[in-house]
Amino acid sequence: MKILVIEDEEKHRRVLGLHLASRGFEVKAAGTAEEGLKHATDADLVLTDLKLPGMDGLEMMEQLRSINAVAPVIVMSAFGTVEVAVEAMKKGAVDFLPKPFSLDHLTVVVEKALEVRKLRDENRELREALGHRYQFENIIGRSPAMQEIFSTIERIAPTRATVLLCGESGVGKDMIARAIHHHSPRKDRPFVKINCTAIPENLMESELFGYEKGAFTGANISKPGKFEQANTGTVFLDEIGDVPTSVQVKLLRILQEREFERLGSNKTMHTDVRVVAATNVDLRAALEQGTFREDLYYRLNVVPLNIPSLRERKEDIPFLADHFSRKFGGQLSEGAIERLMSYHWPGNVRELENVLERSILLAPHPRVEADDVRIEMGQRSRRAGEPEHFLPEGMSLDEFEQSIIREAMKRSQNNKSQAARLLGLTRNALRYRLAQMGLE
Repeated sequence: MKILVIEDEEKHRRVLGLHLASRGFEVKAAGTAEEGLKHATDADLVLTDLKLPGMDGLEMMEQLRSINAVAPVIVMSAFGTVEVAVEAMKKGAVDFLPKPFSLDHLTVVVEKALEVRKLRDENRELREALGHRYQFENIIGRSPAMQEIFSTIERIAPTRATVLLCGESGVGKDMIARAIHHHSPRKDRPFVKINCTAIPENLMESELFGYEKGAFTGANISKPGKFEQANTGTVFLDEIGDVPTSVQVKLLRILQEREFERLGSNKTMHTDVRVVAATNVDLRAALEQGTFREDLYYRLNVVPLNIPSLRERKEDIPFLADHFSRKFGGQLSEGAIERLMSYHWPGNVRELENVLERSILLAPHPRVEADDVRIEMGQRSRRAGEPEHFLPEGMSLDEFEQSIIREAMKRSQNNKSQAARLLGLTRNALRYRLAQMGLE
C-alpha cells in the first residue's frame, strides 16, 4: 500500500515516514501541497497537514479529487477545533487527527481508513461484476424468442413500469428480473427478492410490510419489511400466485398508492419501489377459481413477458451446453450435444445445468460422450407424437385429477406448498381443489 505524506515540518515528516515504513507501507513524502499533488496519482491513502505553505490542505483536497478520486484522505492539524474538523470532512476527509497524536493512534486510523477503502473497492467491483453478468450478451439466448425478450427489456428497463414474468420453473425468470433491475436507473439501489412460496402464510404480512414492537407474541423489537428495505430499488415477487388473498389487498395498495402500514401500527409509510413479479402458473385460471384478485392481476400485468420453455427454443441448447461445460471444466462431444437436443427438458435451463454438472463430474474422461450424459432415472426423451399425459381407462377426468392431487399430497407428506409445486399450481389453487374434494 502506498501512502503519501504531506507535511511542511521536515522533522515531523521524517518521523511519520519512518513509522509508516516500519509498518510495511511504501511512503512518499512531500513538504508542500503542490509537490504532493505530483505524487498523488497512484497513492492508496493521503495523510496531509492542514496548514501548508502556499496551497493549504483543504484546497489541495479539492484538486486531489480530479487526480485520484478513490484515495482516502486523513487530515492533521494543530488547530484541532470542531469547526476545522467539520470543514475537512465536508471536503472529503475520512478522519481528522489533532496534533499532537501518538504514532500508535496514527497506525489505527490509517489501517481503519484502508480497510474502509478495501470494502468500498470490493463493493464497487461486485456491483460492476453483477452489472456485467446481467448484460444481455451474458444471458444465453440466441433464439428469436429470447432476442425479442431482450429487446423488450431494453425498452421497459428505464421506466418504473410493473412487469409480470410468466413461464415454467427453471426458465430463468430470476435472471430476467435482475437484468431488468441492472438496466434501470435503480441499478445501484437495492434488489430485494421475495420467494412467496417459501414464506409461511401466517408470516407473509409481517415479512413484506414489517411490524412494530409488541405487534404479536415474540415481537420484541420493531422490524422493517421487505418493501422498506427495497426503498428506491426493485422488489422481485417470485411465485406471486402463492400470495394469500388477505395479503393481496395490501400489495394492490402498494402498487396503486405506494403506501402501507407496518403490522401493529397506524402510521402510513411511503415507499418508492419498482415491482417485478413472476409466476409459473396461469393466473387467469386462478382468477376464475377466485384465488387471485382480478384488480391485482391487472395492476401486475402492465408489461407481461412470457419466457419460453427450453423445448420451445432448442436452438439455444448448444450455446447453453457450451456455457455450462466451460463453467464446470468439461467438454462435450457432438454425440452428447445430440442427446441433449433430443430430450424435452421439463426442468428447463435449471435442469440442463444440473445434468451437465453431474455428467461432467462423473464422466471417466474430460470429454463427455453421449453415454456419459446422466439424465435422471425415470426421465426420457418423449417419442414424436407421444402424448405428454394420458387418461387411464375407466377413469373420469375429475377422478384422475383427484388421484393426482392425492399422490402429490402423499409425496409431500401433506405439505401444501410442496404439493402445489409438484402439481404446478399455486398454494391457493391447491387449497381450493382440496376444499372441493372435502380434504381441506
